[in-house]
Amino acid sequence: MASAATLEKTCSFYSIDTKEKKRSCKEDKCELVGFDSLPTFLKDNEFILNYYRSEWPWKQTILSIFSIHNETLNIWTHLIGFIIFLTLTLCTMAFVPLPFVNQSPSDTVIALNASEALSSSTTWYLTQVLATSMTGRTSLTNQTNYTNLMSIHVRDDDVLESTTRWPFYAYLFGAMFCLFTSSVCHLLSCHSAHCAYTMLRLDYTGISTLIVTSFYPLVYYTFMCDPFVRNIYIGFITVFGVATILVSLVPVFQTPEFRSVRALLFFCMGVSGLVPIIHKLMVFGDQPVAVMTTVYELVMGGFYGLGVVVYAARVPERWMPGMFDLVGHSHQLFHVLVIAGAYTHYLASVMYLNWREMEGC
Repeated sequence: MASAATLEKTCSFYSIDTKEKKRSCKEDKCELVGFDSLPTFLKDNEFILNYYRSEWPWKQTILSIFSIHNETLNIWTHLIGFIIFLTLTLCTMAFVPLPFVNQSPSDTVIALNASEALSSSTTWYLTQVLATSMTGRTSLTNQTNYTNLMSIHVRDDDVLESTTRWPFYAYLFGAMFCLFTSSVCHLLSCHSAHCAYTMLRLDYTGISTLIVTSFYPLVYYTFMCDPFVRNIYIGFITVFGVATILVSLVPVFQTPEFRSVRALLFFCMGVSGLVPIIHKLMVFGDQPVAVMTTVYELVMGGFYGLGVVVYAARVPERWMPGMFDLVGHSHQLFHVLVIAGAYTHYLASVMYLNWREMEGC
């Protein structure tokens, strides 16, 4: 009887305590906790000491996007990056020239409103393509400046065919997908262990997608006139990407026994980008566009490499634990460097597309 009474009392206290926790989280905003109070699945960086969300309900977890905690800048850096790349995508769709189509037996009029351009790099690309492709074959009417409407008259026999753009758009999609999934992962992972597991795998998928699609403009436009080489490169990197995603999603591959396999796949997928770049320089090294795109790719690699070093070393919070809990810790710097690298590759991709638009095969 005594033990039954004790058990009943214990259960009663547990029930009351649970209700109090739920009530405090519903009536007020959930409290932030320190690193030592976290469950194991949320313990990732021991140098960030405070401002953690721990097992919050869904509503509070989602609304925490508008509150201050140690994941706030992790969420917003990549969410802003996603918005930037969405803007670049819409701008590119609106202003990268489409195939010229005849509208009358005599000539075609193509209207371009440059005042709506949102990206200077895209405007530059558009101007270069039009100026180079149609030199000696076009007459400009109503030409004032970049803020006015331009009309370009093309003769009936001068219809041009545009270069395919799916590799370019695939990269933009990969960048947006990676940035968006990263932002969602940082927002929702604090809800529960199962949610954290799922979000982390989604984040891995986004990273793999960005890496794979980054290869597409480089490989497709460089070797556009050599379909065999082009398809070999695209096939290999796609297989690497799918394999990495599978490793991230299948639970058995998360065990310590398969750690070396995971590391090897990520390593191979990353360094394999050097092969088509070296091949490009061997074949097209005498062309300025090949050198310039390589410079962009080296800068991109520098941003990504520095980001990985900062992320792995956990600096600067390692030097002053607790000082950078809210602003300036390694993961936030890593996010900024990823966006810088992705944008640098966007500029290289614009140059690749410009090159093939003007020269073709």
